[in-house]
Amino acid sequence: MFNNIYSHLFRRSTVKGCILLCVVSLTSTVALAQQTSVSSPDGALAVKLNLRNGNLFYEVELSGKTMLEASPLGLQSSTINLIDSLRPIGEKRSEISSNYNELKIKRSQVTYQANELIYRLENPSKQQIEVTFRVSNNNIAFRYYVPQMGEPANFALIKEESGFKFPIFTTTFLTAQAPPMIGWMKTKPSYEEEYQTDQHLGLPSKYSMGFTFPALFHVGDRGWVLVSETGVSSAYCGSKLSEGTKDGLYKIAFPENGENNGIGRAAPTISLPGYTPWRTLTVGSNLKPIVETTIPFDVVEPQYKPSKQYEFGRATWSWLEWQDASINFEDQKKFIDLSSAMGYEFVLIDNWWDTKIGRAKIKQLVDYGKERGVSICLWYNSNGYWNDAPQTPKNKMNTSIARKAEMQWMQQIGIKGIKVDFFGGDKQETFKLYEDILSDANDYGLTVIFHGCTLPRGWERMYPNFAGSEAVLASENLIFTQHANDMEAFNATLHPFIRNSVAAMDFGPVLLNKRHNRENNGGTIRKTTETFQIATAVLFQNPVQNFGLTPNNLQDMPTHVIDFMKQVPTLWDETTFIDGYPGRYVILARRKADTWYVAAINAGGKEKTISVTLPMLTTDKVQLIEDNKARTSEQKQIRLANAKTIKLTLQPQGAAVLIGK
Repeated sequence: MFNNIYSHLFRRSTVKGCILLCVVSLTSTVALAQQTSVSSPDGALAVKLNLRNGNLFYEVELSGKTMLEASPLGLQSSTINLIDSLRPIGEKRSEISSNYNELKIKRSQVTYQANELIYRLENPSKQQIEVTFRVSNNNIAFRYYVPQMGEPANFALIKEESGFKFPIFTTTFLTAQAPPMIGWMKTKPSYEEEYQTDQHLGLPSKYSMGFTFPALFHVGDRGWVLVSETGVSSAYCGSKLSEGTKDGLYKIAFPENGENNGIGRAAPTISLPGYTPWRTLTVGSNLKPIVETTIPFDVVEPQYKPSKQYEFGRATWSWLEWQDASINFEDQKKFIDLSSAMGYEFVLIDNWWDTKIGRAKIKQLVDYGKERGVSICLWYNSNGYWNDAPQTPKNKMNTSIARKAEMQWMQQIGIKGIKVDFFGGDKQETFKLYEDILSDANDYGLTVIFHGCTLPRGWERMYPNFAGSEAVLASENLIFTQHANDMEAFNATLHPFIRNSVAAMDFGPVLLNKRHNRENNGGTIRKTTETFQIATAVLFQNPVQNFGLTPNNLQDMPTHVIDFMKQVPTLWDETTFIDGYPGRYVILARRKADTWYVAAINAGGKEKTISVTLPMLTTDKVQLIEDNKARTSEQKQIRLANAKTIKLTLQPQGAAVLIGK
């Protein structure tokens, strides 16, 4: 608009016209200083910044439609206010273009292109703040930078104003933040609460303590927004969403004071000059950009070099179905044999191994595994003081001296990885422990999985030996409660759109026992089909999959089911969303080398028939594993129609899997 005004006025040669030109130009400069914007490379996604009476807001539009209304920005410490009375002092624009390889995420090779806007402001005391927005096709990432201005060398936050204001007709897919020090042996929060889906804005969370990341919002017929954060390290805390208002505003909130058993500040402190983590939004007119996003990894960088070339893959895990009684020398040999028979790389030995097996016999199990091509991973309790979990080994991961001595022993006997459990919350102090464990483990060539823990936030790329986190209502709950089995299919259709969309998820999938106990004759009852179970090996993404198989499955399962589980990979080169709706059904394709695996699951109580087009396949012959009317798994080879289409019939809580090239 201002260019048109300028051209019109320039054509006038009178003095009056020149004076008017100067006035309009001055007005334009002021207006541009108060309002600015940045768009994605394809021009469809736009962020508009607006400074209103000293307060900074941003809006998000997709193809001209509002996805996020005026949402607040800013930071505040006990002595410095960078929320109110701000004035702009400059902006800088640049184009971001990068390529990177990362084997542990949903796509092994990524090209990231974005437009960046850095908007610089200051308060009346001349303390500056920068807000950086990077906008790529369907993705937004923003963060703050606070320079050092004078003597103070740190910025102890008490508040982050960042918010997300959704149109009033938006519905939500959210999971509650648990209060600190509740749950079994005071081990929460651990990101293991149930989802509330398709709810209206402002619905209170279960505990009135906000919601964990990621958070999915359905903006009516305009599309979807997935909100999360990434790049969180020891330099900040893990954040969450506040309770929402009825008019659709959710804000960044810090951990609760009671987390970590009350030890440490809830709000973070950043060293100056310093950055906050990135807040991310994935925005799409449909769910495809939500499922396929790589934004958690696009804007972070590796924090250290790998000490070796790490191996990832598949594992068996006795504890899941056989529980604590299986932590003995002979049972662990059985599961090493099972991994060997399946061609798996690992066995995970769970809690109490130090007392029920002993270190000398762990060394014998390592040697036994080496003879069979199977490596050993060990479980550890994280804690010192933040919960009452009794499982050992304890006090081996919470201090540097103990941790390094333990890791040196593991390196000497040939242990390949660790699973560390029972963390205490999201405070900056806890994130320092996560990072210290990962960094030390890298020094000794160990991969790390976290359980009873927080959501990983860009860690797959930041930490080369990071191998996944639980942070979900995972498969162990299928053993504990029938309710988890009743809800298994429903929950499974949520994870590709929400939890597993932003980070690796160590769910522990594929429980083929019909009854969840050692003898397969008691305990809770599996409601999903065998085909559904093997489909989750594709649907759920984690670089190391701790599968729920047991030795009896080699005899009591159909040959094609076991053969599929022998060949399914855990590292993927490409991920493509085909169809679905969270909580109802999902169809997802993943590629390894030149082979595509397509998983389709149905959470509904009725049979579902859907036509699927698979243009990525180069041949028309595929292997199809599906459920018949009796809900028994069958395999056959089929030929696709000319348009690479197939009609799939999914039984209630059933599935179909296709393998093709």
